[in-house]
Formats: sequence, C-alpha cells, structure tokens
Amino acid sequence: MALTSSRSELSNLQTNKTKRLYRLPSRFYGYQLFVLIALAVVFTWLSRDEALDRWITGFWYDAATQSFPLQKDHLLDLLNHRLAKYIAIALGAVALLYGAYKRNARLVTAALLMGVGALVVGILKSVSHHSCPWDLVEYGGKAMSYPLFSSVPADSGPGRCFPGGHASSGFMVMGLFFAFWRERPRLAWCFVALGVVLGLAMGYGQVMRGAHFFSHNLWAGWWVWFSQVVVYGLISTRFAKE
Repeated sequence: MALTSSRSELSNLQTNKTKRLYRLPSRFYGYQLFVLIALAVVFTWLSRDEALDRWITGFWYDAATQSFPLQKDHLLDLLNHRLAKYIAIALGAVALLYGAYKRNARLVTAALLMGVGALVVGILKSVSHHSCPWDLVEYGGKAMSYPLFSSVPADSGPGRCFPGGHASSGFMVMGLFFAFWRERPRLAWCFVALGVVLGLAMGYGQVMRGAHFFSHNLWAGWWVWFSQVVVYGLISTRFAKE
C-alpha cells in the first residue's frame, strides 16, 4: 500500500514538473485572423505595381555597372546570410533539445513550429515563378518581372524567389511565443517582436544584395506567423488536456 502511494506521489510530482500544452482562447485566434487579413490586404496593396520594391532596391543597384555592388560582399554574406541564419537555427535546436530534456511539451512544440514556419515558406518559394531582382532585366539580368497575382510571363526566369526564404529564418523565432504565453505573456510577445526584427533585418540584407524585393520579406513573415498559429491551434486542440 505504501509502495503504491509513493508511486502515485512520484507520478503527480512528474506531472507537475512537465510543461504541458495549453489551448489559447478563442479570442486570440479571432484577433490573429483579423490582423492577418488586414496585413494581407496591406501587403497586396504594396505589391500591386512593385513601385515600393523598386524604389527600395534602387538604393543598392548601380546602373553604371548594371549590378548590385554588395551581391558578393563577404562581410554582408558572413554576418547576415550565414551567421544570422545559423544563430536562428541553433536557437530552435537548443529549444528542441532542452525542451525534450526537461519534458517541456510547450518548448518542444514551439521549436517544431519554428521549423514549420520556415518549411512553409521554403515550399512556397520552390514553386514560385517570381525571379530574384538580380535575375531581372531591369537589374542586368534576363528575366521579366510581374506584380503579385498577375499572369506569369513566358520569360519569367528561374523563379523560386517568393516569399523570402532567408527572412523566414529570422521570422521563425516568433514560434517561441507559444512556449511562454500561458505563464509569461510579456516574454512571449517579446519573442514575436524579436522574430519580426530579425526577419526584417535579415531580409533587408538580402535586398541589399539584390537577392529579394522588400515585399518578399513581408510576405515571408506573414506566412510564417500564419502557419505557426494554424498548426499550434490544430496541435493544441488534439493534445492539450485542461
């Protein structure tokens, strides 16, 4: 009898130490739906004629040489294209391993959501007909550009440049929101802010190199957050026990 009681107490202790998944309130999803729709409208409007993209990209394009001077800049490539990406990936890996070690289902799920966000952007990018700025006729290349949702021209080039894949490595940090919202909501929103800052900064580094338009990065952030919210909703509905 005493042995059974001890096992029961140990089980309760382990359960208390385990960070279980939780369900977010319905109002959270309603608010996110509103925000995502609003952002989609704004981003679509900004992408309607590529004027904003061309204006921003113009700062980094040298018409005299018909090239992007920073395209092969070693320092920019090292700090932004490599180091920043590796740090973001390492953060996700640490969250996954530490969460598994501590039996923290919230942290493990958040780490997986980081991967989901980047994966969704990668899939969309792989089937996109939009080519990168450095491949376009306007910037010394041979491919034709076209606005978002317009018909694809025959000579659209190699494509696979929308949304911004590199920016998604920064935006995916937003996934850590779901690990902390229940007990530390302020920290959770800080991770969202950090992900947005990293995504925009890493994405802009690619704009400087001629690898992406600015709108490519905005849409990358949209798709990362959309996929993370949807997947967490599905997972928590299935596995959260409250």
